[in-house]
Amino acid sequence: MTAFLRIEDLVVEGRPPSGIWVETVHHCSVEVHPGEVVALIGESGAGKTTVALAALGYARPGTRFRNGRVFLEGRDVLAMSIAEKRDLRGREVAYVAQSAQASLNPSIPVGEQIAESLHLHQVAEGADATRRTIELLDLLDIPHPEMIARRYPHQTSGGQQQRIMMAMALACRPRLLVLDEPTTALDVTTQIEVLKAIKSVNRDLGTASIYVSHDLAVVAQVADRILVMNQGHVVEQGETSRILDDAREDYTRTLLGAVKPPPSPERTVVDRSVTSDGEPVVSVTHTSASYARQTLFGTIEREQYVLHDIALDVWSREVLAVVGESGSGKSTLARVMAGLHPPLPGARITLDGDLLAGRARRRTRDQLRRIQIIFQSPDQSLNPERRVDDAIGRPLELYFGMSGSEKYDRIADLLEMVGLDPDYAGRFPAELSGGERQRVSIARAFAAEPDVILCDEVLSALDTVVAARVLELMKELRESHQVAYVFISHDLSTVASIADRVAVMYAGRIVDAGYTNDVFAPPHHPYTQLLISSVPALRQGWLEEVITSREAEAGMRSNVMLHDRPCSFRMRCPLAIPGTCETEPAPAREMGQGHIVMCQHDEATLLAAQGGA
Repeated sequence: MTAFLRIEDLVVEGRPPSGIWVETVHHCSVEVHPGEVVALIGESGAGKTTVALAALGYARPGTRFRNGRVFLEGRDVLAMSIAEKRDLRGREVAYVAQSAQASLNPSIPVGEQIAESLHLHQVAEGADATRRTIELLDLLDIPHPEMIARRYPHQTSGGQQQRIMMAMALACRPRLLVLDEPTTALDVTTQIEVLKAIKSVNRDLGTASIYVSHDLAVVAQVADRILVMNQGHVVEQGETSRILDDAREDYTRTLLGAVKPPPSPERTVVDRSVTSDGEPVVSVTHTSASYARQTLFGTIEREQYVLHDIALDVWSREVLAVVGESGSGKSTLARVMAGLHPPLPGARITLDGDLLAGRARRRTRDQLRRIQIIFQSPDQSLNPERRVDDAIGRPLELYFGMSGSEKYDRIADLLEMVGLDPDYAGRFPAELSGGERQRVSIARAFAAEPDVILCDEVLSALDTVVAARVLELMKELRESHQVAYVFISHDLSTVASIADRVAVMYAGRIVDAGYTNDVFAPPHHPYTQLLISSVPALRQGWLEEVITSREAEAGMRSNVMLHDRPCSFRMRCPLAIPGTCETEPAPAREMGQGHIVMCQHDEATLLAAQGGA
């Protein structure tokens, strides 16, 4: 079969601050056939995205093509004019970026952004374009697609933003998809739906795909072939089954060894002493929040609650994980705690017993310093026009009055702390990989020497090897700085390895909470069971097996329905009690050791249903 895409002997050069061009991709060749998924894997900075972008004839700022050719159905993409490339992109080749936040226009509703490709390539107009936009959002299991289409990007979660990007890419039914970490920002249940959609598109439409990822467990479910990249070189390639079962290079085996196993009580490391003494450093009670939007007539209209009567405590030196699907309210909770999103009247958030203002601008400088936030997308916090030393240096100036050599020495220390060379201080964000940008954001947060760091999916942009190093670093800093983390994540395996306590959120409520080893062991909430059973395993065929399970069948449509009824999970729950779950509030059931589950079923029933001893 003739390859749809053929990259031959590609050499890409980058220009660091020294101004001397150096090779970053070394004589790389790739072929992708119709209906085939070829995965490019490796650590952050390995050159995966640089090679994938060559399929669109695009070189990122600070890079250039020095050698090689890129053929798309026999046409040399690199030799095309700007107009020809513009017509090609979106219609025949579509790209799903690693950072949806950086790709979506913050001033345009997401529905209009999806329809833009349909208008540009004259595929659909007017009501037809609107209908196709809603269908695409629904295909990717975006809850309330008509409502989401009217929202702006900042009013959606990170996972929803990534699916919006997928909808934009699929709008014109392209022949080739370039998927740059397409499921990195997604929760485990939504990830299953997106992986199914990718496989379906490739199978039914014959679409070819380049899948850039550092998650080998996900790659195992979709890829036909794998190319392993390290420092710009393709070090190993072959059929997926061969790479997984018989890796020949040490580097490939290192990547395989870094894949985290599914969460289980035995793999948790819980420090119960952190909650035994003193008072919590941060306390949240009676906290609700919603989004407001301006109507056509200028009035303010509030949507349903995004957070509903949240209560949680954060103790000094502890790691409190907040998990749940996209749209469950995790990121909104972090923004409310940081003062970036106003809670509704009646909310109470305290820092060492002192009541915090709902908005950051009304908090004192010391209160701002003591609660820092690291965003899921570093592009939300790094100014593209400012160098790395400016990003890290600003909190040093603001909170500690540092300047001159003292400031720059501290910047160098912070960069080394997160595994970056001090020379990175002179680079701009566009010159860094996604993982490198996130490490800069982590260094910036620690520059303030906070008491609590709100970590909103901070590892989602990092490959497994680098993420493991950052996790170890965070554990060390937790002890040396007595810092507490509110660790927001959809990666349950990582949560199991770092969190002391876990709060499971669904539809703006906490439905399951306790020490990590208790929450991950039966009995737990049926929603927690769905999340645990949806964590990918490092073997082919897992996806086909899991979608036929009882939990997956009940929760297949991963819409998080925001409403105030007694149990918003009842429509997806395999244990729902007709006539009860939709009418009676779920009681808070004590499972022992402070483990609370909001469910109509008692401990014995949940234990039997979940196969516990």
